[in-house]
Amino acid sequence: MDANTQFSDRVMKVNHAGEQGAIGIYTGQIFMARWTASHIVQELRAFRAHEREHRTIFHDVLKRRGLPRCRSYYLCAAGGYALGIITGLCGARAISLTTVAVERVVLQHLRHQLTMLSEDDDAVHAIAAILRDEQEHHDQASIYTQGSGMFGRMLSAVVSGATESVIWLGMRL
Repeated sequence: MDANTQFSDRVMKVNHAGEQGAIGIYTGQIFMARWTASHIVQELRAFRAHEREHRTIFHDVLKRRGLPRCRSYYLCAAGGYALGIITGLCGARAISLTTVAVERVVLQHLRHQLTMLSEDDDAVHAIAAILRDEQEHHDQASIYTQGSGMFGRMLSAVVSGATESVIWLGMRL
């Protein structure tokens, strides 16, 4: 197996696990937002539906390639849910700051992956299929992050760092 195929396989596994993490985040946030930010619950449900579609896209690629899930799959699920519960408890601004921070990192990684993969790789098609949704999540959530000050900068830094760390770990497991 050549290095490009290994990279592509690893990326698909990590992206699949990341989508499970995103589902966990939105599930935790939806649970808490019913009390703390009920006005954005429908939007969160729509975002979660997109993430479920993305997970299916990556799952289908893994299945075609005969690959197992990433070893970080359940870590992403549990960590995402915990992050969703915590940020959901803090209300709409924290929920939105989390989405913006996660999506900023994810978009950066997806765009980088597209530059690293050959155009005839089915991974390119899978990644390209979800980029628009991820950008939409980022942009819609940005609406609620205005005036978040020091709290926003700190939360954004922690969430971005955690997201980067999980991706880094997934690429090495």
